[in-house]
Amino acid sequence: MSFQAYIDNIKLKTGKSPADFRKLAKKKGFLDKAGIKATVKATQITDWLKADFQLGSGHAMAIYATFKGKTE
Repeated sequence: MSFQAYIDNIKLKTGKSPADFRKLAKKKGFLDKAGIKATVKATQITDWLKADFQLGSGHAMAIYATFKGKTE
């Protein structure tokens, strides 16, 4: 599955885009203006996405990757 397919499937399942998840992650305290805070681990973010949005591991990692700057 391509990266874009992961993002498209997440949008279909949750109704949220990577930008929406970025806003929510900032509210949760995972991100700041520079990106992912140094004290935040990938598992904290992926566990949140799995619990609150019922995303699988691969889909949660795709959103995490967008936080790291991946776009394709």
